[in-house]
Amino acid sequence: MAGQFAKPRSAPTETVDGVELPIYRGDIINGIDFDEVERTPDPDRMVRAYNQASSSLNLLRAFAQGGFADLHQVHQWNLDFVAGSPQSEQYEELSNRIGETLGFMEACGLTGNVVPQLRETDFYTSHESLLLWYEEALTREDSLTGDWYDCSAHMLWIGDRTRQPDGAHVEFLRGVHNPIGIKCGPTSDPDELLRLLDILNPANEPGRMTLIARMGAGNVEEHLPPLIRAIEREGRVVVWSSDPMHGNTIKSESGYKTRPFDLILKEVREFFAVHRAEGTYAGGVHFEMTGQDVTECLGGAQAISDESLSQRYHTACDPRLNASQALELAYLVAESVKSGRWSQNGNRTVAAE
Repeated sequence: MAGQFAKPRSAPTETVDGVELPIYRGDIINGIDFDEVERTPDPDRMVRAYNQASSSLNLLRAFAQGGFADLHQVHQWNLDFVAGSPQSEQYEELSNRIGETLGFMEACGLTGNVVPQLRETDFYTSHESLLLWYEEALTREDSLTGDWYDCSAHMLWIGDRTRQPDGAHVEFLRGVHNPIGIKCGPTSDPDELLRLLDILNPANEPGRMTLIARMGAGNVEEHLPPLIRAIEREGRVVVWSSDPMHGNTIKSESGYKTRPFDLILKEVREFFAVHRAEGTYAGGVHFEMTGQDVTECLGGAQAISDESLSQRYHTACDPRLNASQALELAYLVAESVKSGRWSQNGNRTVAAE
């Protein structure tokens, strides 16, 4: 919500017209323009990134606690893009149902003054713990408990490229008490995953670990079940989440880095289906999105084509779902969840017919 400023890259340098320079690693490290000055790492960028993130979070905090999050305002949310969205009727119907529900609750005496959750909300932040100089600088000791916390975010995660059990990122995060995530890709090994959990959560503390599957559409059924079975066999307590963005990144014919909407949705559906089959819970989803009307991901109800990507392609690195695509995906995921409602059967969970 406050910006992803550091980016993992596959190569340390890139070459353009015979000139080799350091790769762009995110605005917190260097600049995207291809020249020697911009691509030189600058530590002052960490301070600028911190100030920008702080400003964003202060604004969000004011909205969350100042009345903008009041459910009574549901008709005023997102009107700019909902009005021209293929989901406008569905959104309006949902808004009306919420309004009717609130009216009934008020008749029963349950108003925002009595139930603060109706007029305000809490939010939590997370990002990849990639730039360790930045993370270490924001780590503090709790004066009451003596525990250490990385105050750059509520939850930190380890990426698919930096999850080595003997690596620096794992070593750093095992020393803080934040909730932690691990990205699990197609190359994730069940034994290595268990070893990571031994290092990061030796007490098997509930709520400490989130495993974020980013397999790519078509790969979930093969690669996710062995991980789930290993976790269940060893009695590890984790939350399973799906990241359908990073495993479905392609280069379009026009040269843009993009993500097809249908592949994103396909991976989410595969993720839920595998958990239903394994008798476990699908606990969350991880999307990259923006409220702006960008054209960075292919498809969706707007039918964004390869030719239209250039119209409003604003990202410096990762393609994001635009507001309309994000809303469409939210409805489609909700429908998938409702079609496979959960019930308890002994100690295992099964999908109700």
